[in-house]
Amino acid sequence: PSAPAAAGAMEIVYVYVKKRSEFGKQCNFSDHQAELNIDIPPSPELAKQFVERNPVDTGIQCSVSMSEHEANTERFEMETRGVNHVEGGWPKDVNPLELEQTIRFRKKVEKDENYINTIMQLGSIMEHCIKQNNAIDIYQEYFDDAETVEVMDEAPSAKTINVFRDPQDIKRTATHLSWHPDGNRKLAVAYSCLDFQRAPAGMSNDSYIWDLENPNKPELTLKPSSPLVTLEYNPKDTHVLLGGCYNGQIACWDTRKGSLVAELSTIEFSHRDPVYGTIWLQSKTGTECFSASTDGQVMWWDIRKISEPTEVVVMDITRKEQLENALGAISLEFESTLPTKFMVGTEQGIVISCNRKAKTSAEKIVCTFSGHHGPIYALQRNPFYPKNFLTVGDWTARIWSEDSRESSIMWTKYHMAYLTDGAWSPMRPAVFFTTKMDGTLDIWDFLLKQCDPALSLKVCDEALFCLRVQDNGCFIACGSQLGTTTLLEVSQGLSTLQRNEKNIASSMFERETRREKILEARHREMRLKEKGKAEGKEDNQRDEELVSDLPAMVAEAEQEFFDIIYAELRKKEADAMKRKPKMQEHVAGDQEAEGDEDTLEEEGAEEET
Repeated sequence: PSAPAAAGAMEIVYVYVKKRSEFGKQCNFSDHQAELNIDIPPSPELAKQFVERNPVDTGIQCSVSMSEHEANTERFEMETRGVNHVEGGWPKDVNPLELEQTIRFRKKVEKDENYINTIMQLGSIMEHCIKQNNAIDIYQEYFDDAETVEVMDEAPSAKTINVFRDPQDIKRTATHLSWHPDGNRKLAVAYSCLDFQRAPAGMSNDSYIWDLENPNKPELTLKPSSPLVTLEYNPKDTHVLLGGCYNGQIACWDTRKGSLVAELSTIEFSHRDPVYGTIWLQSKTGTECFSASTDGQVMWWDIRKISEPTEVVVMDITRKEQLENALGAISLEFESTLPTKFMVGTEQGIVISCNRKAKTSAEKIVCTFSGHHGPIYALQRNPFYPKNFLTVGDWTARIWSEDSRESSIMWTKYHMAYLTDGAWSPMRPAVFFTTKMDGTLDIWDFLLKQCDPALSLKVCDEALFCLRVQDNGCFIACGSQLGTTTLLEVSQGLSTLQRNEKNIASSMFERETRREKILEARHREMRLKEKGKAEGKEDNQRDEELVSDLPAMVAEAEQEFFDIIYAELRKKEADAMKRKPKMQEHVAGDQEAEGDEDTLEEEGAEEET
């Protein structure tokens, strides 16, 4: 049988029923006195073995150890009150919009004696507060420079913290690095061989995520179908990584799901060359990204439907959208404070500034900046002044301003070794880092000196290919040709904002931009003058040629004139010989010859005259 539960609850009670005969024999209990069942006397042999100890003191603690602590804290009593304020403090029977009523009420209050006494009391309190404020500035900033510590006296330095080596036997190049966005305690490294068709047989495709405190073994292995050239953490979702493959595909990982690829683009809609640049965009969903390749295309992806790109921009600066004329894209730059702009560094040494929101693909290319002789391996805006950006290519690093398109505003000297990567310091606007093919890391501080790096550090014997700076500006990771990633810590002076550094860096950028504009205007003026001079020289040269050729032209005209006359004379003579009889041929011939000679002499005299 079951009984229903109380109303409103669905508890069901089931009562088990059993017969009395199934319980066994009934137990009957009763009270009895104590009974002695057995008595064992003590053994005399055992008693001899006992030793008496007198006295014996033993302490026994049977309770739990407790401790009591007391703290006397000040008690605050709080209560919430509401204030209903009416404009002007007018009573309910006075309409503040009626001027006559307010004037009448104000006169009535001012005649009251309590009003004068209240004003006098409030006046003395107000006077005391005003005098107190005049004596002490209660808003004075005593520690306004607490954050900026002066450490310029310390010499710039750096030290190696850890080294992460490629665990594979066949070594590959560390081509890209990415810090974990939350806490920066992990480092993702992409490994691949960038030599075309020279990858050794049996080379692994794996890339790794390293824990900074455990350099012996990677924390997670990423297994792509093709070696990764780039690898980037998603700044919004730290479990998601975006990778650009050597075969042109785009891959995504979710570290919660393991080492295998979570999303992969289809090969027919992917790039035709290795993906050298990937970057996450600032979007509401946090799933949009860009990819760039040397096939001349920049693709816009949404990793929720990554099978094919959302949009493709062809890097044809002629704006004809012809893929055969497109410039190969190597590096990308996107700044969240400028959401409509992105920049592309190309193989040909040209930076292309693009507009995401343009209606047509041809209008998306806004302008270009050309100044490098080779591929632009690094392109990054200054984190404090986004109008100025850094490019690294060939043997120099250059700083540009968007206001000056014809030339960079600052640049380093030409090095003996090729530059491979560069980045700004996230903490100091005047500091940036570059890596070179001779294994050297250069740290530049143009507030300290402009011609040479503030610190040049030999990291390893092989070439350095990539670097990445942590968000706090203290740690730098450098990847080498043999897959060794070196973690370095820079001195406090290179990672701490200096006094007035922002103002000094800003004024330096503006000054150099004005200087370049003045030089550009002067160069344009000089080119126009040279062009005008060249045109004037051509006109003078033509006049001189005419003057020098005039006697020859006159002699040629005279010769043509006499030739025509002699031809006419011979023709007349031939006709006269045919018409006259043979007997008079000699006489007539002599007379005509004399007459012709006289005529010829007269004409020759006229011509000479």
